[in-house]
Amino acid sequence: MKISFENPDKINGLLTLTVEEADYKDNVEKTLKDYRKKANFPGFRPGMVPMGLIKKQFGASAKMDAINKLVGEQINQYIQEHHIQMLGEPLPSQTQAPQDLEKPAPYTFAFDIAVAPEFKIELGKEDKVDYYKITVDDKLIDDQIDMLSSRNGSYENVETYEGNDLMKGDLHELDENGNTKEGGIVVEGASMMPSYIKVEDQKKLFEGAKVGDVITFNPKKAYPDNEVEVSNLLKISKDEAADMTSDFSYQVTSISHFQKAAVDQKLFDSIYGKDTVKTEEEFRKKIAEDLERQLTGDSDYKLLLDIRKYCEDKVGKLTYPDELLKRVMLVNNKDRGQEFIDKNYAQSVKELTWHLIKEQLLTAHNVKIDENDVKTTAKEAARAQFAQYGMTNIPEEYIDNYADEMLKKRENVDGLVDRAVDRKLTLALKDVITLNEKEISLDEFNKMLSGK
Repeated sequence: MKISFENPDKINGLLTLTVEEADYKDNVEKTLKDYRKKANFPGFRPGMVPMGLIKKQFGASAKMDAINKLVGEQINQYIQEHHIQMLGEPLPSQTQAPQDLEKPAPYTFAFDIAVAPEFKIELGKEDKVDYYKITVDDKLIDDQIDMLSSRNGSYENVETYEGNDLMKGDLHELDENGNTKEGGIVVEGASMMPSYIKVEDQKKLFEGAKVGDVITFNPKKAYPDNEVEVSNLLKISKDEAADMTSDFSYQVTSISHFQKAAVDQKLFDSIYGKDTVKTEEEFRKKIAEDLERQLTGDSDYKLLLDIRKYCEDKVGKLTYPDELLKRVMLVNNKDRGQEFIDKNYAQSVKELTWHLIKEQLLTAHNVKIDENDVKTTAKEAARAQFAQYGMTNIPEEYIDNYADEMLKKRENVDGLVDRAVDRKLTLALKDVITLNEKEISLDEFNKMLSGK
């Protein structure tokens, strides 16, 4: 087999392979012999079918399979041995007509190869990037304590409705005379939070209500343009809710007032475990430590974004084989069409540039990940999910099992691998470049991230 590679502009490659009969003949014969052993032809015992019949029946497909497999293997081998940084996959060249494999060899196959542009990115102490260190101040600690107190709060039964209380009661549809409608809608134990009613005159009907009171209101007027809310309250379909105009009576059977948990030993124990924290001062200190750890992750995330921008500016605009890459994109997105390719190509190239830069940085700084890194990332993700609900005292065994369940789902693994790579790369680069540290509040940080 002869293989040649042309790459005059460094980014558009043409790989040409000339296949002789000797290159695939042995594999075809071996395949046909295997077919003969298994073939079941009328009038012949297994393994005794004449080879002529086997070739007539399977020869063409065996030849095609052998050639396709050979060409694929040779392309991959050539690209690896010659260290060609291919983008996407090889595509049959548009300049060559399809080969007629029914004719005798040789056969010539040509493939267009998109090659990554050549560039070099290096980082050192002379490279300075801002690092935003989020300040853990008293307000942030107070807000966290308030959140934890709310998460660990509970409802207490009261007699009179106030503010954000939760009501339960029985709903009855009324007729045009204000009487209970015969055969009308009845919902027992319907839950309501009147504070969420959109229209003030309907909301005021519930002010000062007591257990046992009967309130007449109109759900449609209370929640205008919100069939979902009405359908959930009345247990009817959205279509039925759209046409609902009736008033309803609501007899209050219970009122529950939400009470935040007191900032005391019971709360300390529920968050950090029994007697781990014994005073409010220790509680605040522990919360500050947790916040610093969580916010360092946010700061590192922002740092990687800024390193990316810094590297992209340092590398400058790269030249890509645009037409060929668009063909590759189209092959991978056949169901979306050319319009999708044209609309998304620029962003795709931007992501590709960062991917190429990141690959160089990972190699230059010997950043590699293994299963333990991915598992650690999964456990961090699990802890973060529990922390959102104020659950910081989760046993390690439970965290470990939760992480294992995450890793069983293929759709989670790729994302966790990417996060593990980004995490290790960021940690490595923090020791390589010069960090221009800046103190910033969490509100300012969030506004910066959102672009406001």
